[in-house]
Amino acid sequence: MRIPQQHTWPATPAEAIALQKRLAPRVILEGDPPEAGVHTIAGCDLAFLDRGRKAALARAAVVLLSYPDLQPIERRVVVSPVTFPYVPGLLAFREVPCLLRAFERLERVPDLLLADGNGYAHPRRFGIACHLGILLDIPTIGVAKSRLIGRHEEPSPAAGSRAELRDGDELIGAVLRTRQRVRPLYVSPGHRIGFGPAVEWVMRLSRGYRLPEPTRLADRLAGGKAP
Repeated sequence: MRIPQQHTWPATPAEAIALQKRLAPRVILEGDPPEAGVHTIAGCDLAFLDRGRKAALARAAVVLLSYPDLQPIERRVVVSPVTFPYVPGLLAFREVPCLLRAFERLERVPDLLLADGNGYAHPRRFGIACHLGILLDIPTIGVAKSRLIGRHEEPSPAAGSRAELRDGDELIGAVLRTRQRVRPLYVSPGHRIGFGPAVEWVMRLSRGYRLPEPTRLADRLAGGKAP
């Protein structure tokens, strides 16, 4: 697939923060891809081969699934060096350049993307899911395993239970339990989708595991396992 938008990648954390602030106003926090119009859904993730926080090799993985049966129809893996430092809130600058190389190898453009990481639930309202959504110009949802920012009540133990994630008075995402009595996920819009639809899509794409199927399979592929 062609990457609709590109920009120069910053070399320092200060430059990266400035870019996030400049791009954040472009995020669209509304929309709901109709099920009848969604035929392909992608999940993406990245794993560091040496598990280090300094310059390292990383394996970026993108899995494209058919919808609604959620069968893999394309798998793309790229191994690439990562040199940007580890800084909380700047995950995109370590991972997105490598992930984009994997997306470029897809033959089809996804109708929806789930990214392993935060979207709007970010100090500058521009997490990795927002960054990918803006650059790829497709509806994108952030599905994070841990909380970066905000406060919430604990959702009930039942699968499908949820609680609002707020930063002060602002709604920034949801805390969603996708499986009974497992740790919840932190779901937030990335781009071109609303808060409610983002949560409903994650539940729709869950198949009895903690992670929804697109990011679960991408996680396995990034870790060197067959999805």
